[in-house]
Amino acid sequence: MTTKIADSRKEFLLKTFAIAIPVVIQNLLSNSLSFVDTLMIGQLGEASIAAVGLANQMFFLISLFFFGITSGSSIFLSQYWGAKNLDGIQKVLGLSISIAATGALLFSIASFAIPRSIMHVFTYDEAVVSIGSTYLRIVAFSYIASSISQIFGTALRVIGKAKTPLAVAVVSLAVNALGNYLLIFGIGPFPRMGVAGAALATSFSRILEIVLLLYFIYHKYPTVSIQSRNAFRWKKQFILRVVPTCTPVILNELFWALGMIAYKIAYSKMGVEAIAAVNVTESIASLFFVAMMGISNATVIMIGIKIGEKEEDLARLYAKRFILIALATGVLSGLLESQLALPFTRLFNIGSSVKTMALYCLYANALLLPIKSINMSVIVGILRAGGDTKFSMFAEMFGVWCVGVPLAFIGSMVLHLSIWNLYLLLGMEEVVKIIIGLSRVRAGKWIHDLTEKPSLT
Repeated sequence: MTTKIADSRKEFLLKTFAIAIPVVIQNLLSNSLSFVDTLMIGQLGEASIAAVGLANQMFFLISLFFFGITSGSSIFLSQYWGAKNLDGIQKVLGLSISIAATGALLFSIASFAIPRSIMHVFTYDEAVVSIGSTYLRIVAFSYIASSISQIFGTALRVIGKAKTPLAVAVVSLAVNALGNYLLIFGIGPFPRMGVAGAALATSFSRILEIVLLLYFIYHKYPTVSIQSRNAFRWKKQFILRVVPTCTPVILNELFWALGMIAYKIAYSKMGVEAIAAVNVTESIASLFFVAMMGISNATVIMIGIKIGEKEEDLARLYAKRFILIALATGVLSGLLESQLALPFTRLFNIGSSVKTMALYCLYANALLLPIKSINMSVIVGILRAGGDTKFSMFAEMFGVWCVGVPLAFIGSMVLHLSIWNLYLLLGMEEVVKIIIGLSRVRAGKWIHDLTEKPSLT
């Protein structure tokens, strides 16, 4: 018995690392590029940092919409893959792409047609609005490509081919970084375009990413390619099973994103310096969040597969293990962030007051990382893997909208807290969520087998 448990634990860790490490590397590269982008744009001044940070709230919102769709689809993809239901995989892909591309098109039209109105949600500072509007109009062309890339990338991870989206992301990010350098500063024969150059490089790299990803999928991994129009023909029973399960996930991500945007609106009441400090903070803090994203990806895929294979006891055991891994990951990430916060903030060409704000915000974030890590594993990983998406949505929305958003405006407009004290106060959102999430896992009501009706496809 001891040997069997040891072997099972070893197999568990190997599978976890096989899924998590490529995701960690890919997100680390992506977030590192975001950090370098902010660093380069920072050479243009605090108004440019603030403008791009606020303009990117549009992509932040739509990327969370994409993440909601991919998270919802990964629940079914994982369980269908465990049940070896290839027709179900095809239909989930078809439905996911249809929804994501439609949403991306609407966001693209809005970003291109009314960029100033979007910027006015956050600020009326004319310099910030003008720069941000230019950025929005250009990146609008990349939204559809990005939506499809995320869905196919998730599908490849589910079938154990996580290295492919990683390799494609490396090429895309390298092109983006080079394009940023050449076009922001006008190196060699390239024109000096400033923020517009960063937007153009970003759009080109996202389009390149989907081209490369589709090439590999159709030449090497046809299981997750769209093979016929049948992928876009769905029975009523299929829609009635998939949509009610996935809709809470999509709404969860959208309203969470809106909550984060509400935070930015609260921050903007504190002035351009506060906005710049938060954008610097988030570009640095994102580097220390990548391990948690890798663990949550492994959580939803591995637990989902076990449920599809009808091994519910093993799925519960995996859930306990992932919570412990998430705690350890959060503690280590927080310690690392606290040690590197000072040297990172010194890299930015910003005023001393903004650097101080960003530094203390990073310390506050580092303190909260263990709790954030567990919440990521429980809410985004365990509960969603078990198809318990309505409760997952409740936990997230209660934390953000009943705790976080009210505290953000009370702290900024009533109590007039410093930006780093406000950052720390908003950690109450995470405290509330961890209590709700762990209670649900402990109760054992989160497992729902979504593959039990073969006629759905």
